[in-house]
Amino acid sequence: MLEHGGNLALAAQTYGIPLVSWVDLSTGINPNHYPIPAIPHHSWQRLPEDHDGLAEAACGYYGCDSILPTAGSQAALQILPKLRSPCHVAMPSTMYQEHAHAWQSQGHTVHFFTDIPEDETLNWADVVLVCNPNNPTGKRFAPALLLAWHATLAQRGGWLIVDEAFMDVTPTESIAAHAHQEGLFVLRSLGKFFGLAGIRVGFLIAKKPYLARAQEMIGPWPIAGASRYIAMQALLDTQWQAQARDALIVGSQRLQLMLSHSGLEPQGGTALFHYVTYPHALIMQDQLAQQGIWTRVFDQPAALRFGLPADHQWAALDAALIKITSDSQTPP
Repeated sequence: MLEHGGNLALAAQTYGIPLVSWVDLSTGINPNHYPIPAIPHHSWQRLPEDHDGLAEAACGYYGCDSILPTAGSQAALQILPKLRSPCHVAMPSTMYQEHAHAWQSQGHTVHFFTDIPEDETLNWADVVLVCNPNNPTGKRFAPALLLAWHATLAQRGGWLIVDEAFMDVTPTESIAAHAHQEGLFVLRSLGKFFGLAGIRVGFLIAKKPYLARAQEMIGPWPIAGASRYIAMQALLDTQWQAQARDALIVGSQRLQLMLSHSGLEPQGGTALFHYVTYPHALIMQDQLAQQGIWTRVFDQPAALRFGLPADHQWAALDAALIKITSDSQTPP
């Protein structure tokens, strides 16, 4: 199992701080989640139904023609490597690590590039895979650029896969509406923007024949009925979505200023997190954890990712950063 954000129970045990006392900034999940509606009793009593309106609501939200609901985008990314014979896959070296792990575990050869794939890479790779925005760096790829890559790959049967887990705040930059084209796949999730990681709902967007094959591999009832109901309400609630986008943009700007004033200038990010390269990232994570602030640490390069605090947690983060900055300036 690869390391991820979260793991808060382990942090609580390690540092001896009660679970309820932590500020968890390690996941990049909206701390003000979509409000859970009253769930109909039949959601607990019946097997989940594929024709309950979830797929239609998702197609409307993402602007696509065909879609497959999955148990989080994690389930979708694990299926895609099974839809091709072993081949050559290119992806950024700094990215959500589960992608490389999934392709390597199915016998594919994974090649890494630093920033964007060179023209030469597009001419030999069978699959190019990116996160847009990238996780954890926040780097964005323009839709026109992605579609140009896809056109080059598709000419010889290649695929472009785009993980848009953090796209919701900037929906005009999505290429989901183009995923009806041969060899173009888009992954989406309700875990980040909607703050509903626990209901485990994601989507694979692609041509219908690929979705049919993926459905056969996944099998029946991958998502609980209650999760499907909550997801459908969230996807249809345009008023909440607009308010959440505005709130996240404001929160992201606030977090960027707070980190910058503490000498932790972000090198990238999204409305849901900021990415700070820092030579002593592991030490900084430990110093923050001692004060009940949990962050995500990376080692190549050394960096920290800070998600957004909940409304009542900003003061705790500010105090922790001030203490660390003050201690670092204290003469020995």
